[in-house]
Order: sequence, then structure tokens, then C-alpha cells
Amino acid sequence: MVLGSGAREHAIIKSLSKSKYEKKLFCIGSGHNPGIYKLCQHYTIGDYNDSNFVVNYAKEHNIKMVIIGPENPLEMGIADALLTSGVEVIGPRKELAMIESSKTFTRDLQKEFHIPGGPKYCSFSNMNGVEDYIGDFGDDFVIKYDGLAGGKGVKVFGEHIHSKSDGLSFCKDIISEGGSFLIEEKFIGEEFSLMSFCDGKNIKHMPVVQDHKRAFDGDVGPNTGGMGAYSPAPLITEELNEEIMKDIIHPTLAELKRRNIDYKGFLYAGLMINEQKIKVLEYNCRFGDPETQPILMRMKSDFLSLCLKAAKQELKGVQIDWDDRFALGVVMASKGYPEKYETGFPISGLNGENETTKVFHCGTKIEGEKILSNGGRVLCVTGLGGNLDTAFKNAYETTSKISWDGAFYRKDIGKRNQ
Repeated sequence: MVLGSGAREHAIIKSLSKSKYEKKLFCIGSGHNPGIYKLCQHYTIGDYNDSNFVVNYAKEHNIKMVIIGPENPLEMGIADALLTSGVEVIGPRKELAMIESSKTFTRDLQKEFHIPGGPKYCSFSNMNGVEDYIGDFGDDFVIKYDGLAGGKGVKVFGEHIHSKSDGLSFCKDIISEGGSFLIEEKFIGEEFSLMSFCDGKNIKHMPVVQDHKRAFDGDVGPNTGGMGAYSPAPLITEELNEEIMKDIIHPTLAELKRRNIDYKGFLYAGLMINEQKIKVLEYNCRFGDPETQPILMRMKSDFLSLCLKAAKQELKGVQIDWDDRFALGVVMASKGYPEKYETGFPISGLNGENETTKVFHCGTKIEGEKILSNGGRVLCVTGLGGNLDTAFKNAYETTSKISWDGAFYRKDIGKRNQ
């Protein structure tokens, strides 16, 4: 069973459906996803943050393993509840999910155990000392909401805030809502993501991905949950990838393991490179979205088999096979996203899938025989190609044929370094 009903979960379920194993696929989603509905024997709309509901559902349907897609149920301790009831889970326990749900937890972990790549920082739960601390950074600071914010809780000086006064206002807003925050030094460089399979003892990294967070072409506009992604990202060599694993990822997981709780699931590292120096922007305790779509398009190994081996702590010696081709995903969104947007518009042109291009549903629903827009991010169209230009062409050819009232998408995914 998969928890979650976005494009990430659609990609996960699509990969599971291709497995050699005899199986039944279940999904609990927060809303209807037509793409997932076609692939599952049982699709249920329900609250996957409710541990009693999820555990009882798993028992009723004799579920053997659950893959948790979004971060919220991990923060709520759904993995703990399922494991206690005897169900295998791909997703860390609540204590370890704090690596995403608490930025202070992560930065303190890096600092305490001298894991490289962390910034100068300080966390605050009130305004005492905030103005002086911001003053120490000059123009090079970042303010981060200390909690889950869907990729939108970060304010960077010079991009989202343009004065110390702007920064202080953002901090006051967080405090007024009962939250806390960090102030960090601002990193300069190019961002990329590295995701890994973890079984509590062993770790297998995946190819590097680059995503595009800003809403509009040229990396301008507000931060979103992600407007597209591509893999592999040529700026990171395999040698540098191994160095990151050795110096940053493995030590981080080793310190988590010292808490005597196995980290089973996916670990996402948001990283930055500048002059071959690696900085850690964040960790997520699950697959990224939209990074999952191109990654799983390239995976040739049996995804369900890998999940079973992770659950049984049998990843040691396992080789994950990858398609040598590039994969590139384009997110199609509703006008106004990530702010206010309208939904409920009929979508046309959804029959364009082929061997090299897949359409993953993010925010859609069925009414009668029509598929309608039903979210901010609506679709992720992902293409494969022998090089990045071909993957770009395949993805955008299909994207250009899909439309609804108010649809928009970036035209430059994968073109950052060209």
C-alpha cells in the first residue's frame, strides 16, 4: 500500500505495478488521482495522517508493506504505528523523520558530529537577539521556518526579502503564529538533489537530480514545490557523488543509527556545489517531488524488490540498474500557483503517452468522463532521451498538446547550464 496521491505516488505505484511479484496494490490518498486509480486494485480516499485509520485499514486488507510518500504522515508517526502492528514500512519512524520536520534538529546534528557542509546558524523561538544576529550577516542571510512548509518556508535575502526590515517582519509573522525559525548564512552555488535507499544498515544512492523551484522561466518568481526536474545532472561526476556519500550522507545516517532506530526508507539530500565544495541545504525523509518522476523513469531494477530488500535490511551487495538515457519532467500548473488559483477545468490532450513519455497526475480528478484540474501542480510530463536535448524535446512535445483553462508551465526545464 502507498500513502499519498500526488505525482510522486503515481510514479511509485507505476513502478510497483511493473514488478515481477504477484501482488495487489492499495493506495490511500487525500483526493482522487485518476492516474493512480487505473493502477490500483483498491484506491481509498481517507486521512493517511490518522494512525488508527491507516493501521486498521492495513489489518483489514492484510497489507504486507506500506510505502509512505509525503512527509506529513512520517512526522505524525504513521511509520511507528504500522511497525508496532507488524506491517513493514518504507519510511522512517517519527524520531528520525525530524531530519526534515525540524531544521534545528538537522543543523544541530551536523554541528555536534562535525559533518561537513553545514552553515553558520542560530535558531530562535522569540525575537530576542534576532536583529543583532541578522546584522552580523550583512546581506548574506537566509531565514527558514523550522517545520514543514511544502518547500515554501525559506526566505533568502536578495530574492524574497530585500532589507533587514523585511527579514524581521517575516520572523515576527512566524513567532505570532507560534512557530520558530533559523537564521543561516547564505550559500552561493548550484543546487542539486541526491536521493538514497536506506535499510537501516546499508545505503544505495540514486543518480543526481536537478529541480527547478521558481515558478517562471529564468528561475524567477516565487518558490514552489517544484516546476520540473531532470536526471542525471551533468555537473556532478560519479567520483564527486561517491565523495558526498562518504563525507556527508554516510556520517549523517551513522549518527541517526546511534539513536538505536533503523532508518528504513528514502533519504533526500538537497545540496549545493560551488568550486567543488559541497554544502547541505536540507534533508528530506522521503522521495522528492518532482524528482521522483525522472528518477523512477530511469530505474531498470524491480522497484518492489528493492523496497522488500530495504524492509528486510538486505540491500548490501544489491546493484540498482539504471537506464543510460536522460529523463526530464515538466510540471504543468494552475494559473496563480503557488498562490491563489482556480480548479475544476476540463483537461484535454491526455492521450499522448508513449514509450518515451509518461504523464503523472498531481492534482486531477474525474467527473463523469472528464478529467479536471484539481490542484496547484496538476500534471508532470516526463520524457526519456539519449541526451538531455532529446529528453527535453520528448517531454515538451507531449506537454504542448495538453491544455486547460489557466494552465502554465516553464519552458526552460533542463536549460539552466545551457
